[in-house]
Order: sequence, then structure tokens, then C-alpha cells
Amino acid sequence: MSKVPQANTPGDRVVATNRSAGHSYFLEDRFEAGLALVGSEIKSVRAGQVQLKEAYVQSEGGEMYLLNAHISPYDPASRDNHDPLRPRKLLLHKKEIGKLAAQAKLKGYAIVPLRMYLVKGRAKLEIALGRGKKNFDKRQAIAERDSQRDIQRALSLRGRG
Repeated sequence: MSKVPQANTPGDRVVATNRSAGHSYFLEDRFEAGLALVGSEIKSVRAGQVQLKEAYVQSEGGEMYLLNAHISPYDPASRDNHDPLRPRKLLLHKKEIGKLAAQAKLKGYAIVPLRMYLVKGRAKLEIALGRGKKNFDKRQAIAERDSQRDIQRALSLRGRG
């Protein structure tokens, strides 16, 4: 299983993140997946022209696809450009695909893209198995974050005085 590496090497860089994923889902298992991209897509990815906000992953015919991720057209490749919202195949091991597909079929679960990054010039996608949050869960998370912020503010003011 290709779990997500903890430390990035100096040549790696994050291209896009899905900040709303943590707000909308309880994130459980995380995986690193490669992406099958065409030439103009990888050039746009390297330029950082990626949007993952509305993206999701779906299993279809024993394979995983990234859907609704927007990779902007690459301007110099005007004639041979790609469709910005086309489905993109994820490169995962069969065991990982089976595990994710089985979990995603359960009620309330989804496979969510978290961030896209480059490793040695290759585009990788960090995906996670997410269980949907209800509105009261979201309110509770916001309240906890606000209380932690108040505590940190009080500690920093105490340290000054």
C-alpha cells in the first residue's frame, strides 16, 4: 500500500490543496496516487493552474478516476489542448482500489482528493477516505477551533505581561 509520505524532499512542491475537505469530512485512510495526464495537463499542473475544490474520486470498472478537477488549458498548446474537466485515471494498486471501492460504497463515505503535488517531476494526488460531517459536527469543530484560538491568545498575552 502506498501510504502518503510524511516528509517532502526539497524538490517536491504542493501545487493545489482542497481546504474544504477537512471541513466537510472526517478524514480516515490516506493514500498517494499517481495521475495519468496528457502533455498539456502536466504543464498546467507544473504552472500551478489546478483547482480541487469541487473534485471527487469515483470507482468505475475496477479503476479509480478523478472527476470534476479543473486543470486549466495550457496557453502555448492552444491547438492541442485538453478538456479542463475531463476524468483523469488514478494510478493505484489493485488492493488499494478494492479497499477504497468497498469503503466508498458504504453510506456516508466518499473518496476525497486532498492535495496535488509534484514528486521528481511527476504529479501525485493525496486522496483520503472521508465520512461526511453533519451540520452539528461542523459547528462543533468551529467552536473547538475558536476556543483553541482564544486559549492561544490568552497565553500569548500572559507571556507579554
